[in-house]
Amino acid sequence: MGDEWSMGEWLVRAWETGVFDEREQAVFTGRAAGRTLDEVGATLGLSRERVRQIQNRARKRLADMADVVQDGWRETARATGAVPAAPREAFAAALGVVDHVALEELLAAAGLEAPRTWAGPLRGWWSADPGALGGALRRLVDTAPFRGDDLSRASSEAGLPAGLPLDWLLSHSESRLALSLDGHWVRRKARGRDAAYLWLLEIGRPCQPDELLAPMAATTTAAVREALRRDDRFRPIRPEGTWALTEWTHLRASPYATAVEAMVAVVTESGPLSRAQLFARVTELHPVTPWRLTQCLISDQLGETPDGLIDLVSRGARPIEEEEPAQPDSMAIEGDVLGARIPVTQDVLRGSGINVNTWLTWRLGLRQAPTSRTFTTAGGHPPLIIRRRTSSAQLSSLRLHALELEVVNGCVLAVLLRLDDDTARVGHGCAPDTCPARRARASRAPTVNV
Repeated sequence: MGDEWSMGEWLVRAWETGVFDEREQAVFTGRAAGRTLDEVGATLGLSRERVRQIQNRARKRLADMADVVQDGWRETARATGAVPAAPREAFAAALGVVDHVALEELLAAAGLEAPRTWAGPLRGWWSADPGALGGALRRLVDTAPFRGDDLSRASSEAGLPAGLPLDWLLSHSESRLALSLDGHWVRRKARGRDAAYLWLLEIGRPCQPDELLAPMAATTTAAVREALRRDDRFRPIRPEGTWALTEWTHLRASPYATAVEAMVAVVTESGPLSRAQLFARVTELHPVTPWRLTQCLISDQLGETPDGLIDLVSRGARPIEEEEPAQPDSMAIEGDVLGARIPVTQDVLRGSGINVNTWLTWRLGLRQAPTSRTFTTAGGHPPLIIRRRTSSAQLSSLRLHALELEVVNGCVLAVLLRLDDDTARVGHGCAPDTCPARRARASRAPTVNV
Protein backbone atom coordinates (compact mmCIF):
# COMPACT_ATOMS: atom_id res chain seq x y z
CA MET A 1 0.00 0.00 0.00
CA GLY A 2 2.94 2.38 0.70
CA ASP A 3 2.24 5.99 -0.17
CA GLU A 4 -1.29 5.17 -1.25
CA TRP A 5 -2.36 4.74 2.40
CA SER A 6 0.14 7.03 4.08
CA MET A 7 -1.97 10.17 4.12
CA GLY A 8 -4.49 11.21 6.73
CA GLU A 9 -7.44 10.33 4.49
CA TRP A 10 -6.52 6.65 4.18
CA LEU A 11 -9.69 5.58 6.00
CA VAL A 12 -11.85 7.43 3.50
CA ARG A 13 -9.85 6.03 0.57
CA ALA A 14 -10.26 2.49 1.90
CA TRP A 15 -13.99 3.06 2.22
CA GLU A 16 -14.44 4.52 -1.23
CA THR A 17 -12.16 2.26 -3.29
CA GLY A 18 -13.81 -1.10 -2.64
CA VAL A 19 -11.68 -2.42 0.23
CA PHE A 20 -14.98 -3.06 2.02
CA ASP A 21 -17.96 -4.42 0.11
CA GLU A 22 -21.46 -2.97 0.47
CA ARG A 23 -22.47 -5.51 3.08
CA GLU A 24 -19.44 -4.76 5.25
CA GLN A 25 -20.08 -1.04 4.94
CA ALA A 26 -23.72 -1.54 5.95
CA VAL A 27 -22.61 -3.50 9.02
CA PHE A 28 -20.08 -0.82 10.04
CA THR A 29 -22.62 1.96 9.55
CA GLY A 30 -25.41 0.17 11.38
CA ARG A 31 -23.26 -0.73 14.37
CA ALA A 32 -21.88 2.84 14.59
CA ALA A 33 -25.48 4.10 14.71
CA GLY A 34 -26.12 1.92 17.76
CA ARG A 35 -28.13 -0.85 16.11
CA THR A 36 -27.80 -4.34 17.54
CA LEU A 37 -26.47 -7.35 15.63
CA ASP A 38 -30.06 -8.62 15.35
CA GLU A 39 -31.29 -5.27 13.99
CA VAL A 40 -28.50 -5.06 11.41
CA GLY A 41 -29.11 -8.70 10.46
CA ALA A 42 -32.83 -8.07 9.96
CA THR A 43 -32.02 -5.23 7.55
CA LEU A 44 -29.58 -7.37 5.55
CA GLY A 45 -31.49 -10.66 5.77
CA LEU A 46 -28.69 -12.26 7.82
CA SER A 47 -28.48 -14.02 11.16
CA ARG A 48 -26.99 -12.32 14.20
CA GLU A 49 -23.98 -14.65 14.11
CA ARG A 50 -23.34 -13.97 10.43
CA VAL A 51 -23.33 -10.21 11.06
CA ARG A 52 -20.85 -10.68 13.90
CA GLN A 53 -18.54 -12.70 11.63
CA ILE A 54 -18.68 -10.06 8.87
CA GLN A 55 -17.93 -7.27 11.35
CA ASN A 56 -14.99 -9.07 12.96
CA ARG A 57 -13.48 -10.05 9.61
CA ALA A 58 -13.71 -6.52 8.19
CA ARG A 59 -12.44 -5.02 11.46
CA LYS A 60 -9.32 -7.24 11.36
CA ARG A 61 -8.62 -6.23 7.78
CA LEU A 62 -8.93 -2.57 8.78
CA ALA A 63 -6.53 -3.04 11.71
CA ASP A 64 -4.00 -4.76 9.44
CA MET A 65 -4.13 -1.72 7.11
CA ALA A 66 -3.51 0.59 10.07
CA ASP A 67 -0.48 -1.50 11.07
CA VAL A 68 1.02 -0.79 7.64
CA VAL A 69 0.18 2.92 7.62
CA GLN A 70 1.03 3.97 11.19
CA ASP A 71 3.23 2.36 13.81
CA GLY A 72 1.92 2.52 17.37
CA TRP A 73 -1.63 3.51 16.45
CA ARG A 74 -3.07 1.20 19.11
CA GLU A 75 -0.99 2.83 21.85
CA THR A 76 -2.02 6.30 20.61
CA ALA A 77 -5.69 5.33 20.62
CA ARG A 78 -5.48 3.86 24.14
CA ALA A 79 -3.65 6.92 25.45
CA THR A 80 -6.35 9.18 24.01
CA GLY A 81 -9.00 6.94 25.53
CA ALA A 82 -7.43 6.95 29.02
CA VAL A 83 -10.27 9.24 30.19
CA PRO A 84 -13.90 8.51 31.11
CA ALA A 85 -14.97 9.48 27.58
CA ALA A 86 -13.47 11.11 24.48
CA PRO A 87 -15.33 12.00 21.26
CA ARG A 88 -14.48 10.25 18.02
CA GLU A 89 -13.03 13.44 16.58
CA ALA A 90 -10.42 13.48 19.39
CA PHE A 91 -9.16 10.08 18.24
CA ALA A 92 -9.14 11.20 14.62
CA ALA A 93 -6.97 14.17 15.58
CA ALA A 94 -4.62 12.04 17.68
CA LEU A 95 -4.20 9.46 14.91
CA GLY A 96 -3.95 12.08 12.18
CA VAL A 97 -6.80 10.68 10.12
CA VAL A 98 -10.05 12.07 8.74
CA ASP A 99 -12.96 11.51 11.12
CA HIS A 100 -14.96 8.70 9.52
CA VAL A 101 -17.47 6.03 10.54
CA ALA A 102 -14.84 3.33 9.92
CA LEU A 103 -12.73 4.88 12.69
CA GLU A 104 -15.16 3.33 15.20
CA GLU A 105 -14.13 -0.17 14.11
CA LEU A 106 -10.47 0.78 14.36
CA LEU A 107 -10.99 1.96 17.94
CA ALA A 108 -12.80 -1.26 18.78
CA ALA A 109 -9.84 -3.19 17.33
CA ALA A 110 -7.58 -1.26 19.75
CA GLY A 111 -9.69 -2.48 22.68
CA LEU A 112 -11.74 0.67 23.28
CA GLU A 113 -15.48 0.65 23.93
CA ALA A 114 -18.38 3.10 24.07
CA PRO A 115 -18.66 4.49 27.65
CA ARG A 116 -21.53 3.01 29.64
CA THR A 117 -24.14 5.35 31.14
CA TRP A 118 -27.62 5.01 32.64
CA ALA A 119 -28.88 5.93 29.15
CA GLY A 120 -26.96 3.03 27.60
CA PRO A 121 -23.69 3.17 25.61
CA LEU A 122 -22.75 6.73 24.68
CA ARG A 123 -22.46 6.57 20.90
CA GLY A 124 -19.75 8.63 19.23
CA TRP A 125 -17.61 8.57 22.41
CA TRP A 126 -14.97 6.03 23.35
CA SER A 127 -12.89 5.03 26.37
CA ALA A 128 -10.31 2.46 27.39
CA ASP A 129 -12.33 2.09 30.61
CA PRO A 130 -16.01 2.02 29.57
CA GLY A 131 -17.21 1.99 33.19
CA ALA A 132 -15.36 5.17 34.17
CA LEU A 133 -18.00 7.54 32.79
CA GLY A 134 -20.72 5.84 34.81
CA GLY A 135 -18.58 6.34 37.91
CA ALA A 136 -18.14 10.03 37.14
CA LEU A 137 -21.89 10.41 36.63
CA ARG A 138 -22.48 8.76 40.01
CA ARG A 139 -20.08 11.25 41.59
CA LEU A 140 -22.09 14.07 39.98
CA VAL A 141 -25.28 12.62 41.47
CA ASP A 142 -23.57 12.41 44.87
CA THR A 143 -22.94 16.18 44.79
CA ALA A 144 -26.63 16.93 44.16
CA PRO A 145 -28.56 19.01 44.76
CA PHE A 146 -26.91 21.95 43.06
CA ARG A 147 -28.07 25.04 41.22
CA GLY A 148 -28.50 24.94 37.47
CA ASP A 149 -25.79 27.61 37.18
CA ASP A 150 -23.39 25.23 38.93
CA LEU A 151 -23.77 22.31 36.51
CA SER A 152 -20.55 23.11 34.65
CA ARG A 153 -18.54 23.37 37.88
CA ALA A 154 -20.12 20.26 39.42
CA SER A 155 -19.55 18.14 36.30
CA SER A 156 -15.92 19.25 36.08
CA GLU A 157 -15.31 18.39 39.74
CA ALA A 158 -16.92 14.98 39.18
CA GLY A 159 -14.41 14.28 36.40
CA LEU A 160 -16.80 14.54 33.46
CA PRO A 161 -15.15 15.65 30.21
CA ALA A 162 -16.04 18.93 28.52
CA GLY A 163 -18.39 18.67 25.56
CA LEU A 164 -20.33 15.72 26.99
CA PRO A 165 -24.06 15.84 26.00
CA LEU A 166 -25.06 16.45 29.62
CA ASP A 167 -28.49 17.88 28.81
CA TRP A 168 -29.40 14.64 27.04
CA LEU A 169 -27.90 12.41 29.71
CA LEU A 170 -29.46 14.25 32.65
CA SER A 171 -32.91 14.54 31.03
CA HIS A 172 -33.01 10.83 30.11
CA SER A 173 -35.77 8.81 31.77
CA GLU A 174 -33.17 6.67 33.57
CA SER A 175 -31.23 9.68 34.87
CA ARG A 176 -30.77 9.86 38.63
CA LEU A 177 -31.17 13.65 38.45
CA ALA A 178 -34.06 15.89 37.41
CA LEU A 179 -34.66 19.61 36.94
CA SER A 180 -36.62 21.30 39.71
CA LEU A 181 -39.27 23.93 38.99
CA ASP A 182 -36.61 26.56 39.70
CA GLY A 183 -34.25 25.07 37.10
CA HIS A 184 -31.88 23.41 39.59
CA TRP A 185 -30.59 19.84 39.56
CA VAL A 186 -32.08 17.60 42.24
CA ARG A 187 -32.13 13.85 42.79
CA ARG A 188 -35.09 12.26 41.05
CA LYS A 189 -36.12 10.27 44.13
CA ALA A 190 -35.72 13.22 46.52
CA ARG A 191 -36.61 16.14 44.30
CA GLY A 192 -38.93 17.89 46.77
CA ARG A 193 -36.51 17.74 49.70
CA ASP A 194 -33.55 18.68 47.53
CA ALA A 195 -35.48 21.68 46.18
CA ALA A 196 -36.25 22.74 49.77
CA TYR A 197 -32.57 22.42 50.67
CA LEU A 198 -31.50 24.72 47.81
CA TRP A 199 -34.30 27.17 48.62
CA LEU A 200 -33.22 27.45 52.26
CA LEU A 201 -29.59 27.85 51.22
CA GLU A 202 -30.53 30.72 48.93
CA ILE A 203 -32.88 32.45 51.37
CA GLY A 204 -30.44 32.02 54.24
CA ARG A 205 -33.05 31.93 57.00
CA PRO A 206 -35.58 29.50 58.51
CA CYS A 207 -38.88 29.31 56.60
CA GLN A 208 -42.46 28.51 57.46
CA PRO A 209 -43.80 25.33 55.76
CA ASP A 210 -46.11 27.36 53.51
CA GLU A 211 -43.07 29.18 52.07
CA LEU A 212 -41.74 25.81 50.90
CA LEU A 213 -44.92 24.70 49.12
CA ALA A 214 -43.91 26.19 45.75
CA PRO A 215 -40.25 25.11 45.61
CA MET A 216 -41.15 21.60 46.76
CA ALA A 217 -44.20 21.40 44.43
CA ALA A 218 -46.14 20.20 47.47
CA THR A 219 -49.89 20.58 47.96
CA THR A 220 -50.16 20.86 51.75
CA THR A 221 -48.01 22.12 54.61
CA ALA A 222 -48.52 18.74 56.28
CA ALA A 223 -46.77 17.10 53.31
CA VAL A 224 -43.91 19.60 53.62
CA ARG A 225 -43.43 18.90 57.33
CA GLU A 226 -43.60 15.13 56.82
CA ALA A 227 -41.02 15.21 54.01
CA LEU A 228 -38.57 17.39 55.96
CA ARG A 229 -39.02 15.34 59.14
CA ARG A 230 -37.68 12.27 57.29
CA ASP A 231 -34.50 14.07 56.16
CA ASP A 232 -31.69 14.77 58.63
CA ARG A 233 -30.58 17.83 56.63
CA PHE A 234 -33.52 19.76 58.09
CA ARG A 235 -34.57 20.61 61.63
CA PRO A 236 -37.62 22.37 63.06
CA ILE A 237 -37.23 25.60 65.03
CA ARG A 238 -39.68 25.81 67.89
CA PRO A 239 -41.83 27.54 69.00
CA GLU A 240 -41.79 29.48 65.72
CA GLY A 241 -42.66 26.38 63.69
CA THR A 242 -40.10 27.21 61.03
CA TRP A 243 -37.66 24.84 59.33
CA ALA A 244 -33.91 25.37 59.04
CA LEU A 245 -30.88 23.47 57.78
CA THR A 246 -29.09 21.29 60.30
CA GLU A 247 -25.77 22.70 59.08
CA TRP A 248 -26.79 26.14 60.40
CA THR A 249 -25.18 25.58 63.77
CA HIS A 250 -25.10 29.21 64.88
CA LEU A 251 -28.63 30.38 64.13
CA ARG A 252 -29.50 33.57 65.89
CA ALA A 253 -31.89 36.41 65.30
CA SER A 254 -30.42 38.65 62.62
CA PRO A 255 -31.22 42.36 62.44
CA TYR A 256 -30.78 42.19 58.66
CA ALA A 257 -33.56 41.15 56.31
CA THR A 258 -31.16 40.17 53.51
CA ALA A 259 -27.55 39.18 53.02
CA VAL A 260 -26.98 42.38 51.04
CA GLU A 261 -28.10 44.46 54.03
CA ALA A 262 -25.68 42.58 56.27
CA MET A 263 -22.83 42.96 53.78
CA VAL A 264 -23.39 46.70 53.35
CA ALA A 265 -23.55 47.16 57.13
CA VAL A 266 -20.24 45.33 57.67
CA VAL A 267 -18.43 47.32 54.97
CA THR A 268 -19.91 50.58 56.22
CA GLU A 269 -18.60 49.94 59.72
CA SER A 270 -15.29 48.24 58.95
CA GLY A 271 -14.19 49.92 55.74
CA PRO A 272 -12.72 48.06 52.73
CA LEU A 273 -12.26 44.32 53.28
CA SER A 274 -11.01 41.36 51.28
CA ARG A 275 -13.67 38.95 50.10
CA ALA A 276 -12.60 36.33 52.62
CA GLN A 277 -12.74 38.79 55.51
CA LEU A 278 -16.09 40.16 54.38
CA PHE A 279 -17.68 36.74 53.91
CA ALA A 280 -16.47 35.56 57.32
CA ARG A 281 -17.93 38.58 59.12
CA VAL A 282 -21.23 38.53 57.26
CA THR A 283 -21.89 34.83 57.96
CA GLU A 284 -21.54 35.55 61.67
CA LEU A 285 -24.44 38.00 61.36
CA HIS A 286 -26.51 36.44 58.60
CA PRO A 287 -25.75 32.74 57.86
CA VAL A 288 -25.84 32.12 54.12
CA THR A 289 -23.65 30.22 51.68
CA PRO A 290 -20.54 31.63 49.97
CA TRP A 291 -22.42 31.28 46.68
CA ARG A 292 -25.16 33.59 47.99
CA LEU A 293 -22.59 36.10 49.23
CA THR A 294 -20.83 36.07 45.86
CA GLN A 295 -24.14 36.92 44.22
CA CYS A 296 -24.57 39.85 46.62
CA LEU A 297 -21.40 41.47 45.27
CA ILE A 298 -23.25 42.57 42.13
CA SER A 299 -25.42 44.83 44.31
CA ASP A 300 -25.33 48.42 43.10
CA GLN A 301 -24.23 49.45 46.60
CA LEU A 302 -21.00 47.44 46.59
CA GLY A 303 -17.87 47.67 44.48
CA GLU A 304 -14.16 46.90 44.25
CA THR A 305 -11.25 49.18 45.06
CA PRO A 306 -8.14 49.35 42.83
CA ASP A 307 -6.33 47.00 45.23
CA GLY A 308 -9.09 44.37 45.07
CA LEU A 309 -10.96 45.08 48.32
CA ILE A 310 -14.72 45.33 48.68
CA ASP A 311 -16.09 48.76 49.63
CA LEU A 312 -19.14 50.95 49.08
CA VAL A 313 -19.82 52.46 45.67
CA SER A 314 -20.73 55.67 47.49
CA ARG A 315 -17.13 55.82 48.72
CA GLY A 316 -15.70 55.50 45.21
CA ALA A 317 -15.46 51.73 44.71
CA ARG A 318 -15.96 50.54 41.13
CA PRO A 319 -19.26 48.60 40.72
CA ILE A 320 -18.83 44.86 40.19
CA GLU A 321 -20.62 43.51 37.13
CA GLU A 322 -21.86 39.96 36.76
CA GLU A 323 -19.76 37.70 34.53
CA GLU A 324 -21.49 36.12 31.53
CA PRO A 325 -23.34 32.95 32.58
CA ALA A 326 -23.52 29.90 30.33
CA GLN A 327 -26.11 30.33 27.57
CA PRO A 328 -29.08 27.97 28.02
CA ASP A 329 -30.47 25.98 25.10
CA SER A 330 -33.81 27.75 25.57
CA MET A 331 -32.43 31.19 24.67
CA ALA A 332 -30.70 32.65 21.62
CA ILE A 333 -29.81 36.02 20.12
CA GLU A 334 -29.54 37.06 16.49
CA GLY A 335 -28.82 40.67 15.64
CA ASP A 336 -31.11 42.88 17.69
CA VAL A 337 -33.58 40.11 18.57
CA LEU A 338 -33.28 37.94 21.66
CA GLY A 339 -35.58 34.92 21.86
CA ALA A 340 -36.50 32.80 24.87
CA ARG A 341 -38.69 29.72 25.27
CA ILE A 342 -40.61 30.01 28.53
CA PRO A 343 -42.43 26.94 29.97
CA VAL A 344 -46.00 27.69 31.01
CA THR A 345 -46.44 27.02 34.73
CA GLN A 346 -49.04 27.94 37.33
CA ASP A 347 -46.93 31.03 38.12
CA VAL A 348 -47.26 32.18 34.51
CA LEU A 349 -51.00 31.55 34.48
CA ARG A 350 -51.65 33.45 37.69
CA GLY A 351 -49.45 36.40 36.68
CA SER A 352 -46.57 35.90 39.10
CA GLY A 353 -43.05 36.91 38.19
CA ILE A 354 -41.16 33.84 36.99
CA ASN A 355 -37.49 33.06 37.42
CA VAL A 356 -35.44 33.03 34.21
CA ASN A 357 -31.82 32.19 33.47
CA THR A 358 -29.49 35.06 34.33
CA TRP A 359 -27.94 34.82 30.85
CA LEU A 360 -31.02 36.75 29.70
CA THR A 361 -30.37 39.70 32.02
CA TRP A 362 -26.64 39.63 31.23
CA ARG A 363 -27.35 39.95 27.50
CA LEU A 364 -29.76 42.80 28.23
CA GLY A 365 -26.99 44.68 30.02
CA LEU A 366 -28.50 44.15 33.49
CA ARG A 367 -25.23 43.16 35.14
CA GLN A 368 -25.81 44.64 38.55
CA ALA A 369 -28.69 44.37 41.01
CA PRO A 370 -31.28 45.55 41.47
CA THR A 371 -31.97 46.77 37.94
CA SER A 372 -34.62 46.20 35.31
CA ARG A 373 -35.57 46.74 31.67
CA THR A 374 -39.06 47.23 30.26
CA PHE A 375 -40.32 46.01 26.88
CA THR A 376 -43.61 47.33 25.50
CA THR A 377 -46.07 44.96 23.84
CA ALA A 378 -48.88 45.45 21.34
CA GLY A 379 -52.57 44.77 21.84
CA GLY A 380 -53.06 46.63 25.08
CA HIS A 381 -51.03 44.16 27.11
CA PRO A 382 -48.97 45.39 30.05
CA PRO A 383 -45.24 45.67 29.33
CA LEU A 384 -42.84 42.80 29.99
CA ILE A 385 -40.45 43.72 32.79
CA ILE A 386 -37.19 41.84 33.26
CA ARG A 387 -35.48 42.34 36.61
CA ARG A 388 -32.01 41.38 37.81
CA ARG A 389 -31.86 40.64 41.51
CA THR A 390 -28.78 39.59 43.43
CA SER A 391 -29.55 35.87 43.32
CA SER A 392 -32.04 35.52 40.48
CA ALA A 393 -33.61 37.06 37.40
CA GLN A 394 -37.34 37.49 36.89
CA LEU A 395 -39.73 38.10 34.01
CA SER A 396 -43.26 39.48 34.45
CA SER A 397 -46.00 39.43 33.41
CA LEU A 398 -47.08 36.87 30.83
CA ARG A 399 -50.53 36.07 32.17
CA LEU A 400 -52.64 38.01 29.66
CA HIS A 401 -50.55 36.72 26.77
CA ALA A 402 -51.03 33.15 28.04
CA LEU A 403 -54.81 33.64 28.34
CA GLU A 404 -55.07 35.16 24.87
CA LEU A 405 -53.04 32.33 23.33
CA GLU A 406 -55.13 29.74 25.24
CA VAL A 407 -52.07 27.88 26.48
CA VAL A 408 -52.19 25.52 29.46
CA ASN A 409 -49.77 24.24 32.06
CA GLY A 410 -46.97 22.41 30.20
CA CYS A 411 -47.10 24.51 27.04
CA VAL A 412 -44.28 26.78 25.89
CA LEU A 413 -44.36 30.52 25.17
CA ALA A 414 -41.95 32.04 22.65
CA VAL A 415 -40.85 35.50 23.81
CA LEU A 416 -39.06 37.74 21.29
CA LEU A 417 -37.35 40.88 22.63
CA ARG A 418 -36.18 43.60 20.26
CA LEU A 419 -33.12 45.26 21.75
CA ASP A 420 -33.10 48.26 19.40
CA ASP A 421 -36.52 49.63 20.36
CA ASP A 422 -37.39 47.73 23.58
CA THR A 423 -40.51 46.07 22.19
CA ALA A 424 -41.61 42.49 22.75
CA ARG A 425 -43.80 39.89 21.09
CA VAL A 426 -45.15 36.72 22.70
CA GLY A 427 -46.30 33.67 20.73
CA HIS A 428 -47.30 30.07 21.23
CA GLY A 429 -44.07 28.06 21.06
CA CYS A 430 -45.33 24.46 21.20
CA ALA A 431 -44.81 22.00 18.38
CA PRO A 432 -48.30 21.03 17.10
CA ASP A 433 -47.87 17.31 17.81
CA THR A 434 -46.69 17.79 21.41
CA CYS A 435 -48.86 20.74 22.53
CA PRO A 436 -50.81 20.03 25.77
CA ALA A 437 -53.40 22.70 24.86
CA ARG A 438 -54.12 21.10 21.48
CA ARG A 439 -54.45 17.66 23.12
CA ALA A 440 -56.82 19.07 25.73
CA ARG A 441 -59.01 20.72 23.08
CA ALA A 442 -59.03 17.54 21.00
CA SER A 443 -60.15 15.48 23.99
CA ARG A 444 -63.07 17.88 24.57
CA ALA A 445 -64.21 17.88 20.93
CA PRO A 446 -67.65 16.24 20.52
CA THR A 447 -67.85 12.92 18.74
CA VAL A 448 -70.10 12.92 15.68
CA ASN A 449 -71.96 9.68 15.02
CA VAL A 450 -72.67 8.96 11.38
